[in-house]
Amino acid sequence: MPQMMERAPRALERINDFVVKFANVNGSGSASSNQLFAKAILRMGISVVSRNIFPSNIQGLPTWFEVRVSEAGHLGCRGGTDLLVAMNPQTWDKDVAEIEPGGFLFYDSTKPLPPSKFRDDITVLGVPLTAMCNARYQLPRERQLFKNIVYLGSLAALLGIDPKVIETILSEQFAGRQKLIDANFEALHMGVAYVHEHLQPIRLQVRKADKVGDRIYVEGNAASALGAVYGGATVCAWYPITPSTSLAEAFTSYCEDLRTDPDGKARYAIVQAEDEIASIGIVVGAGWNGARAFTCTSGPGISLMTEFIGLSYFAEIPAVIFDVQRGGPSTGMPTRTQQADLIGAAYASHGDTKHPMLLPCDPGECFEFGALAFDLADRLQTTIFVMLDLDIGMNEWLTKPFAWDDSRQLDRGKVMTHDELEAGADFGRYKDVDGDGVPYRTYPGVHPNKGAYFTRGTSRNPYARYSEEGAVYVDNMQRLLRKFETAKSLIPAPVARPAKRKTSDGVIYFGSTTPSMHEALETLEAQGRHLDALRVRGFPFSDEVYDFIAAHDRVFVVEQNRDAQLRTLLVNEGEIDPAKLAPVLHYDGTPITARFIAREIGQILALGQTEAAE
Repeated sequence: MPQMMERAPRALERINDFVVKFANVNGSGSASSNQLFAKAILRMGISVVSRNIFPSNIQGLPTWFEVRVSEAGHLGCRGGTDLLVAMNPQTWDKDVAEIEPGGFLFYDSTKPLPPSKFRDDITVLGVPLTAMCNARYQLPRERQLFKNIVYLGSLAALLGIDPKVIETILSEQFAGRQKLIDANFEALHMGVAYVHEHLQPIRLQVRKADKVGDRIYVEGNAASALGAVYGGATVCAWYPITPSTSLAEAFTSYCEDLRTDPDGKARYAIVQAEDEIASIGIVVGAGWNGARAFTCTSGPGISLMTEFIGLSYFAEIPAVIFDVQRGGPSTGMPTRTQQADLIGAAYASHGDTKHPMLLPCDPGECFEFGALAFDLADRLQTTIFVMLDLDIGMNEWLTKPFAWDDSRQLDRGKVMTHDELEAGADFGRYKDVDGDGVPYRTYPGVHPNKGAYFTRGTSRNPYARYSEEGAVYVDNMQRLLRKFETAKSLIPAPVARPAKRKTSDGVIYFGSTTPSMHEALETLEAQGRHLDALRVRGFPFSDEVYDFIAAHDRVFVVEQNRDAQLRTLLVNEGEIDPAKLAPVLHYDGTPITARFIAREIGQILALGQTEAAE
């Protein structure tokens, strides 16, 4: 028999605007059905964003999958749960506590639970999933897997999702395996039929709309990998580490399709090295030889790679590193998200080093910056970091379709050719000819007796001859600073979002914080609190960033780490008064929410208003 408590007196009533959270056990096969739930709503024309929160072991520990439905197009985490699908008894109490007042709890009612397990201010929906699957299926694995599809059918009936949309996706997913398609259809309609017979639709509803347009649904890691292909990368050396592994796997897949000759010959090299040190060594070697090469890793990998990163900086060899950031330090939280590698990447290696960073905010920019990074690495002859994080990298986001200009040429920077050497051009590998700090280089073997030089990590003069003279060393280090200054003009410009009213307050943010930040700005505006906003897209910071700070009395800096690393870089590089930059920090491993940002900034603004009134 179904178990359903009386509907809460003020049950939530929302159309195309709610959050569903699935609480499952890792290894139960639930992720596929939960993704299917999100994609079905997407097919009905409503914007969704899904986030998979999973443990770092193979199976047995709790896992969560959150789907935000937003016809308004909000793609950041909102905070709170409107409908909880509770499939894990171990996390029951904590999960139920997160339900919004007036929200809904869906659970397996095969075994009745005591009233103490519920709340008086929510609506409880029970479906005997285990009993239904035990009666229909014989094998334990079948019972588990099809239970996920049964609850998917039940949710479709409760929320008004068209089952035919789910059938279409299942047919595409299992194309050519009709027996499996039929079995999933049966399980789906078991759930639909049960709700029709015993329950009724709830006040959270999905209605067809046209709010998706031509946007695509893709992970940032996959987008970055495709950007690398379009950016001319032919060498990838990597070592598996969460959450960057899928980037290398996606690059492999794209290369098999796009970099393989008709006769089957591969025009690429992908090496799974024995560790992170070997992988960056291969990348630096390939870059010296003229190939476009990259590695992908996370914070622990960056820690191991720093000596080779210093070699790339000092010997001036192009390299690209995709850093998919996770919770640290040390092993930290491997399957949680943070923006905590900024300082480590910006100043990686011993001695005085500075490395350009690109800061994409969504998969669209992951593709764009993934290609741009290789042009920048060649032009600046150094390591370029593309700073993703787990939230962008491993979750699917709605984004604009990728665009590429077929007339675009790869920018190989300052490379001296055979003809130029033959004509008697003066070649000094580390000579600043143009005053921008960037010297000319040659590819190995370009000329039989001209253009050769030693590549080493030791001090040298402009003609690459070893030197320990202090003045020579200082001159070289100053030239590297000029090159870093040149990088300011090549890094993507920041994006401004002016307030509707004149204000003395501003906010700076970057990366995956962006969608929650934009929603928080709308919330604050509705409260009569206005801020000019600036999204930083790269390092070194352009003059526009410092002009923005100078134009405001106070600037909030919103980021997902403990030590305010973006704020620290702004203070350090721009000699900014730290008192002018107010940190707003979130670092528990979950994506930052719009509610958190609006609350933190709102409290500081309210305190300032109170103090002014006194």
